[in-house]
Amino acid sequence: MELHVSKKAAETLKNELQNSPGNCVRFFVRLGGCSTVQSGFSLGVAKDEPKHPGPQMKDSGTGLTFYIEQEDEWFFDSHSLYVEYDEKEETIIYEYEK
Repeated sequence: MELHVSKKAAETLKNELQNSPGNCVRFFVRLGGCSTVQSGFSLGVAKDEPKHPGPQMKDSGTGLTFYIEQEDEWFFDSHSLYVEYDEKEETIIYEYEK
C-alpha cells in the first residue's frame, strides 16, 4: 500500500488542523461510518506524532509528514490511499486504489 497526498489537499489539511512545518498528520481507522474498503469503519485524520509508522510521505510545500500507523494498515486491504482536494465541492476526498 502507498500513501499519496496532493499539494492542494496538503495545504487544506495544514490550514484546517492548524499545522506548522515539521508537524505530522495521521490517517487512522475509526469505528462507524462507511468506506469503500471496510464495512462499519471510516477514515479519521489528526495531528499526531508517529509511534510505529507504516506508509508515509513528506510534502515539501507544507513541510508536513503524512502517515498511517502499522496497526491501521489492515483497514486499507492492500489498497493505496489517495488524498485529493475536490475544487467543486471544496472538500478533501479519499480514494482507494488497488
